[in-house]
Amino acid sequence: MHAIKFLISCSLVLSITVAGFGQVSADSVTSLKQQKQSLELSSKINTRKIQLAKLENNIEKKTHEMETTAEDARQAADENAAAASKLSSEPLDKALARRAENAGDAARKSAKRARTAADNLADLKKDIESLRNKIADDEAKLAKPPVV
Repeated sequence: MHAIKFLISCSLVLSITVAGFGQVSADSVTSLKQQKQSLELSSKINTRKIQLAKLENNIEKKTHEMETTAEDARQAADENAAAASKLSSEPLDKALARRAENAGDAARKSAKRARTAADNLADLKKDIESLRNKIADDEAKLAKPPVV
């Protein structure tokens, strides 16, 4: 009889102890959720900073590309003007007409490449600025104290 009472009391104490450890307070759950969100936001910020560094490394290359294509376009336009000038002095010369036409085509293509390079640089700068703004917004969210 004493053994049965002892076993019942031990099982009762054990079940109360296990039930007490199984419960987690709502505050700690909220705290854990906030920590998880902070870690996710920090990870997002780091990823964006890596992307920003890659884009900023490309800006010098794109600027150089834009400058060289713009210079090529200027040279092609000058060559086109020279060919047109020669053609105007001898309008019936087929060879000069062909050269002027080819120079015009080259100038058109060079101008298109220069515009494309300028657009690419503008897009890159816009992407960099957008990424900087997103990083700043995320850092502001991370710095704001959590609402409890």
